[in-house]
Amino acid sequence: MVMEPLTNGDAHCEIRSKLARNDARPVQWVISGEPVPYPVALAAMKARAAAIAAGAAEEAIWLLEHPPLYTAGTSAQPADLLSDRFEVFDAGRGGQYTYHGPGQRVAYVMLDLTQRGRDIRCLVQGLEDWVVDTLAAHNIKAESKPAPRIGVWVKRSEKGVLTEDKIAAIGVRVSKWVTFHGISLNVSPDLGHYDGIVPCGISDAGVTSFEDLGHLVSMPEVDSVLRQTFEARFGPTVDASEPSLVGAGADPQLA
Repeated sequence: MVMEPLTNGDAHCEIRSKLARNDARPVQWVISGEPVPYPVALAAMKARAAAIAAGAAEEAIWLLEHPPLYTAGTSAQPADLLSDRFEVFDAGRGGQYTYHGPGQRVAYVMLDLTQRGRDIRCLVQGLEDWVVDTLAAHNIKAESKPAPRIGVWVKRSEKGVLTEDKIAAIGVRVSKWVTFHGISLNVSPDLGHYDGIVPCGISDAGVTSFEDLGHLVSMPEVDSVLRQTFEARFGPTVDASEPSLVGAGADPQLA
């Protein structure tokens, strides 16, 4: 499991040379057209990660949205859950409370680190830079932060000199050198839904989105850039279908 100190930047992490596979084998790129229930997504991720570790499945990036819900990481503090308006799920990853819902692009990342440098710190830095690059392509200047302000942030000088809002969260678990969970990027979610939690345990900062910043973009537009910026750092991708995530044993809800 990735813990907070691992998200500090590493000046010696040469992302492209370390995180791209030497054999250039493509990562399956999967997009779900409808919201996916969290338990379905979690089961599919675990199944795919186990299959990758066993050499029985390809790596995958899964882009999806969830119905409105909260997830609790292993460091979640009960006092940070302010409302029970949405169902809360145990995420099984590091970190604290997060929100997922429509208008937020979740990218679940199932990569084999035995083929990508076996460097968890470098992997997390690569995921952060992936998001920052995606935002930059949309003319949004953002930056990642060291612990405890994990994630990707945008300065909001119009709110105050030192004010910043979080636009993306990063949360990864690693089992047998295979990753799962990943990133969540706010495109156009209902930011009021964050009022039920203290996001990631950070009470002195807000949250933002493309829409909140005045950038009106569609989810397919964001997905296209996410794919380009992913490939620039991690290597090629190939289109794949949603049921392929768990192979022949796919949950009927994924079919």
